[in-house]
Amino acid sequence: MQWKNSPVQFGHISVLMHWLVTLAFYAMFALGLWMVGLGYYDGWYHRAPELHKSIGACVFAVMVFRLAWRFISPPPSPLKSYSTATRVGSWLAHVVLFVGLFTILISGYLISTAEGQPISVFGWFDIPATLFGLNQQADIAGVIHLWVAWGIVIVSVLHGLAALKHHFIDRDITLTRMLGQRRSD
Repeated sequence: MQWKNSPVQFGHISVLMHWLVTLAFYAMFALGLWMVGLGYYDGWYHRAPELHKSIGACVFAVMVFRLAWRFISPPPSPLKSYSTATRVGSWLAHVVLFVGLFTILISGYLISTAEGQPISVFGWFDIPATLFGLNQQADIAGVIHLWVAWGIVIVSVLHGLAALKHHFIDRDITLTRMLGQRRSD
């Protein structure tokens, strides 16, 4: 069992974090869209945002670990068959996804703590409000949170389509490496 990345293959930890963050992001995106339409007397009016914040705090911890893991266990080298444009596009997509995810998580924190209240994480512990009371903090962070989330949806869909193109058209190992499978070129 390969836990760390090799020069040609993603390890199990990278694969797990990739898919965990992907699933969490899309679940959080759906939850966020659903919860903003809830009425005040809906039973989920308070529970949904609490769940959204708690999961967001956990995703932030995973993302910090994931970023550190990229230094501990660097990702595999791009395939030799990739063109320069493909290498640059892949690198740029990963940067946009990482920066975008951190932007969403930080803006969510700024929305939630704008009035100085901490974030309760599943009732286990509180994350204190360290930056609050700024002029229109929740509104500005809310706009950033929404639009960057939509941007991540677009970039991640393109990222997934590119992986499918590599798998079905180019017939290379791009997708199988991120699925944790081995296959020769």
